[in-house]
Amino acid sequence: MSSTEAPLSQREILGTYQQMQREIQGMIQQLTKIEMERNEHALVEETLEPLDPDRRAFRLVGGVLVERTVREVLPTVKEHKVNLDGLVKTLKENLDKKQKDAAAWKAKYNIKTQEEVDAASRQ
Repeated sequence: MSSTEAPLSQREILGTYQQMQREIQGMIQQLTKIEMERNEHALVEETLEPLDPDRRAFRLVGGVLVERTVREVLPTVKEHKVNLDGLVKTLKENLDKKQKDAAAWKAKYNIKTQEEVDAASRQ
C-alpha cells in the first residue's frame, strides 16, 4: 500500500472479505455443477463403449431428443468429457488462488470469524 492511499475502514475491510467469501462460494457451486455434468458424461461413455457401434442412441440437443448411432454419439460424449475435465482443472486452480487471496486478506487484517472467536473464548 502506498503512502498516498487512504487507509481502509473496518467496514471496507470486512466488506472486501465477505465479497471474497461470496465469490468462493459461487465458484464452489459452479465447480460442483460441472463435476456432476462431467460424471454424467463419464457414465454415458462407460455405458456406450461396449455397445455395437451401429446401435441406435438418442442424444439431447438443445432440448430436442435426436436419434443417432453409438458411433456418432460416443466421440461427442468423449470430447465433451475432456472439455469438462479441463474446465474442472481450471476452476480448481482459480478457486485455490481465490482461497489463498482470501486467507491472505484475513491474515493481513487479523479478521476473526465467529467460530474462531467462540473457540478462543472457550479455551
